[in-house]
Amino acid sequence: MNTGKMAVIGRLCLLGATLLWGSSFVVLKTTLDTVPTLWVLAIRFTGAALLMALPILPKLRALDAGCLKTGALMGLALYLAYTLQTFGLEYTTPGKNAFLTATYCVLVPFLHWAFTRRAPDRYNLLAALVCICGMALVSLNGDFSVGLGEGLTMCCGLFYALHIIFTSRGVERYPVSVLNVLQFAVAALLCWITAPLSAPFPEEIPAGSWLSIAYLCVMCTGVCYLLQTTGQKYTSPQTSSILLTLESVFGALISVVFYHERLTLRELCGFALIFCAVIISETKLGFLRRKKPSAQQ
Repeated sequence: MNTGKMAVIGRLCLLGATLLWGSSFVVLKTTLDTVPTLWVLAIRFTGAALLMALPILPKLRALDAGCLKTGALMGLALYLAYTLQTFGLEYTTPGKNAFLTATYCVLVPFLHWAFTRRAPDRYNLLAALVCICGMALVSLNGDFSVGLGEGLTMCCGLFYALHIIFTSRGVERYPVSVLNVLQFAVAALLCWITAPLSAPFPEEIPAGSWLSIAYLCVMCTGVCYLLQTTGQKYTSPQTSSILLTLESVFGALISVVFYHERLTLRELCGFALIFCAVIISETKLGFLRRKKPSAQQ
């Protein structure tokens, strides 16, 4: 299959992942009413790791140190990002949580600089400024303080950005399926270790919550990260980050429709600025510059 077709497939995989992830904000919000955060994540990551490990057991017997290290880094970043994001969701709305998480895309060029020594350009700097203004509109209260939920969600963006960098570097050398199993296993292990420290396991979990966790495990974890890692194999980190931020758009829309979230004009303006920052960072506003007409022969 030629490079052009693989690039299209990569982008479609990333879009599919964002749509499923967009649905996870509302599903997770309702689940957290009955099951503590880290216990949800522990079950979610364990289930995803087991489901994805079964078809590739022979490959898992021949892991080298480099693959294990890459999978561990991806799993650590994933654990920190999800933990901060999910705790943040307990104290804010699904729409705010979705859009503030999307700020990771603006961080990717700066973290990419740290790994490759390629400095961000003026568009990345402009995007960062616009993004900060948008985050202020969404998260600052009347006394200019940041709510706990919004603060935790903004912190999670750093680790999502690191996860994108680790994933992009990892898929160049190692099989997608193996990296997925490793990152889920590491994230699950960290959740099982820390969950008892945060809250006791619930005495009773309603059937509806088990169904929600199953959906999060299979569709929003296993399937989504298979789509993401496959998509990133054929897509640059910068392009991947802009496509993945559409998760925030789907998340906000689904929250309004199904969670009946009401957005203020100020929050909508903040969402618009954050999304503009994503567009500026990843397109360099190239769509505004007219192409020079080709010289007539």
